Amino acid sequence: MSLENSIRFLAGTMILISLTFNYLYPNGYWLYLTAFVGLNLFQSSITKFCPAEIIFKKLFYSNK
Repeated sequence: MSLENSIRFLAGTMILISLTFNYLYPNGYWLYLTAFVGLNLFQSSITKFCPAEIIFKKLFYSNK
């Protein structure tokens, strides 16, 4: 899996987890995680800075 696909997979998974927990435990605080992921995707598309990319490169893609 490429680095870009890994980041998309992580973002999608975090959003689905957040929405699932909000459905199971409806207090609205889980939607902050969804908003954080969305804002991070928006910010990284403009600035080209993505913390997940840095972490993934160090953990999984360091020898490429």
